[in-house]
Amino acid sequence: MQKTLGAFFSLYLATLVLLIGSGLFNTFMGVHLTDQNVSETWVGAMIAAYYLGLVFGARKSHKLTIGVGHIRAYAASAAIATTAIMAQALIDNLWVWLGLRFGAGLAMVTQFVVLESWLNEQTENESRGVVFAFYMLVSGVGTVFGQLSLTVFEQMTYKPLIFVAMCFVMSLVPVALTRRIHPALQVPAPLAFRYYMARVPLSMTVLFIAGLITGAFYGLAPVYALHQGLDSAQVALFLAVSVAAGLIAQWPLGWLADRISRVLMIRINSLILMILAIGLWGWISFPFWALLAFSAVLGALQFTLYPLGTAFANDNVDPERRVGLSAVVYMLYGLGACLGPLAAGVLMRYFSSGVYFMFVSGCSAVLVLVVRQKKVKGQHVSEDAPTQYVPMPESPQSSTVVASLDPRVDAEADVSHEPVPEEEMDPAILESATQSP
Repeated sequence: MQKTLGAFFSLYLATLVLLIGSGLFNTFMGVHLTDQNVSETWVGAMIAAYYLGLVFGARKSHKLTIGVGHIRAYAASAAIATTAIMAQALIDNLWVWLGLRFGAGLAMVTQFVVLESWLNEQTENESRGVVFAFYMLVSGVGTVFGQLSLTVFEQMTYKPLIFVAMCFVMSLVPVALTRRIHPALQVPAPLAFRYYMARVPLSMTVLFIAGLITGAFYGLAPVYALHQGLDSAQVALFLAVSVAAGLIAQWPLGWLADRISRVLMIRINSLILMILAIGLWGWISFPFWALLAFSAVLGALQFTLYPLGTAFANDNVDPERRVGLSAVVYMLYGLGACLGPLAAGVLMRYFSSGVYFMFVSGCSAVLVLVVRQKKVKGQHVSEDAPTQYVPMPESPQSSTVVASLDPRVDAEADVSHEPVPEEEMDPAILESATQSP
């Protein structure tokens, strides 16, 4: 294992530095705009624009990488992302910032595509699980460090943006100096939405709502914390504890998810999340240590919805179509991450900061009501179900490529690029999809 991980050290290092920058990038935005008395609607819009760039760029970035190669694509994208971030320090206009945030998302997803495709192409099947798990760990640690780096800056001026830009530039060094051979890049699988919505409608619902909650967290949890009287260092710790708890909880929760019903796990997870979030609606004032405790438990619950939903989807999709599933999962989750901060931001603008956790409770309540065992007909259960629970990155700051590293996926045998046969799209399946929530 040590030899395997050492072979990809440069790529892991680039991922760590890049995630430190992106982790700070989103947190700074919420804190800075709130300090400037900008409405929560704008804060949500800024986060939504960034995630929208990630979603749109996930498909286009493949063409760029195929056309010019991995290192050149990464270098160009790093330059664009750095320019977009530095421009925010020069131009004080919210409408321009929206465009810059979208552009940064477009560029950054290309960086992730390069790193993940490089790992995917040069990883042997027997070591995919180890490579994937370590990539997920590095991503989570980078995000946590990114949140904590906010504590270095006493005032929310534009200095954090300079630090983010430095991280993006420095992430280029390990990629540019790597001695690894350029890999071939697979063409992304078509987005057969109708097919996967028919096969796993409940999973699609879980993943979309998980995106709503996660997107709202990165955009508006800092705003909520500031309105509770926390300073910028405490806000950073409030967020970092949540992300770290979500990362750590994936292993024990994964062990449990492999042994009991995943539908039951999702319902229990959502029910506890809904109830705990009620305590933060704003009618009780908690000390800082209690807010940290809430943050840790809520993070462990909200950041495990995505891997639980993905595992449940893999249980009910043929093994040879899981690459296509990963593409649909990413797009749906990313769409939720775009809409979540927008919806929560508008609600917070016209009501109070406690509405953020009302939004979390509402999303969780939908899952409690919708995800029921009696709705699982079991018509398309995979031969290898229940598939292994695999920890997944806790945010959509990634691309569809990384899912091919998932040990449940056999990319060589996958037929997702081929048209779905008519017998797999029979009217009964489509009718069940339209009837499901």
